[in-house]
Amino acid sequence: MKFKISYPTTTSAHLEISADQAELDKYKTKVLKKLASNVKVAGFRAGHAPIELIEKSLDQSALQNEFLDEALTALYTAAARSEKLRPIKTPDVTMKKFVPFTTLEFEATVPIVSKIVLPDYKIIKVAKKPAKIEAKEVNDVIENLRTRAAVKNDVDRAAVDTDQLWIDFEGFDQKGDAIERADGKDYPLVIGSNTFIPGFEPELIGKKPGDKTEFTLTFPKDYGVSSMKGKKVTFKVTVNKVQEVVRPKIDDAFAGTLGPFTSMDQLKLDIEKQLLADKEDAVRRDHEAAVLKAIVAKTKVSVPKELIDEQVEMLIGEVRQNAIQRGQTYEELLVAEGKTEEEYIKETLAPEATDRVKAGLVLSEIAELEKITVETEELDLRLNALKAQYKDEKMQAELDRPENQRDIANRILTEKTIKFLTK
Repeated sequence: MKFKISYPTTTSAHLEISADQAELDKYKTKVLKKLASNVKVAGFRAGHAPIELIEKSLDQSALQNEFLDEALTALYTAAARSEKLRPIKTPDVTMKKFVPFTTLEFEATVPIVSKIVLPDYKIIKVAKKPAKIEAKEVNDVIENLRTRAAVKNDVDRAAVDTDQLWIDFEGFDQKGDAIERADGKDYPLVIGSNTFIPGFEPELIGKKPGDKTEFTLTFPKDYGVSSMKGKKVTFKVTVNKVQEVVRPKIDDAFAGTLGPFTSMDQLKLDIEKQLLADKEDAVRRDHEAAVLKAIVAKTKVSVPKELIDEQVEMLIGEVRQNAIQRGQTYEELLVAEGKTEEEYIKETLAPEATDRVKAGLVLSEIAELEKITVETEELDLRLNALKAQYKDEKMQAELDRPENQRDIANRILTEKTIKFLTK
């Protein structure tokens, strides 16, 4: 086999490949042996006739097609491996010359990942923030526990701070048109919780069950929904019910209602341990992400558009799913962002997709260089843990599928590689 290679772009390779009869004979023999079992030749058992007789008994067009499929694949694969190409799909093949079984010339163009030039990743370090728990964090958890354990009593009086009100409300723009998703029915709102926009909750102080009120507020300039930033909205509110929220006292008796604690000190210590474990986990993840980001930033690699587009489609799926979980559609999210889908993809998803693809390539390259692998025992342990977690028969069956096990193995490999980089 002879071949020449050129690179029309940093993310594509063009191969000109040729082979003579000596090279092609082995592919022809391989194809004939593969087809022999389906050929009946008088006087011979199936698959035992001489190759020459088998060839004469075959439809020549079908033989040539099988031969070309075998030869083109083998020759292209050998050339690509020789050049250490990273193709991301099957090549586009153009036949230049074919004299049956004696001469074959063709061209193959394929999108590739360029050569990955890594920095000296072993010396790239990122400072790891210490995991500390402040007293306020512990107190906030205790206050949250008190709120969850609170008793709510209906009262027939004017609402005061910390009361819970059940309200109907609607929001209208300056033209008097109702604003989508700025309404609610029998919505429970605790005054002082600061869950609504600034200025909303104080307007309800002094209102009694059955009262109606109307007021206009300006949404903050940093509001999460871009289409509402800085906009004036008129709210019409009806108070259906007022409840006094009676929270338990912070004492040893309260601690005993939350677990095997005999004192508030024990409860606080337990809360602190849990918060610290969560924060240490978050610090670890942030540190890993920062180290990987620093390595990727110093890595030279060109990524084909096809890989970016594929990752963008996956991200769109994730965004849609996350929006649904928040009670929102993908289209509503775009409206909230104040962007068209094209703008959202270009400005938000495409950069994230590019970062993800590059990070994956970097980790894969480092794992190969450092000979980091996943042992069968490691995969089995992870699968057994997942099967113990998910008892559903369908999920159990999914975990047995080879492609899903490959994904899990890749996940373990990623974890091991990141751990190597941050040790």
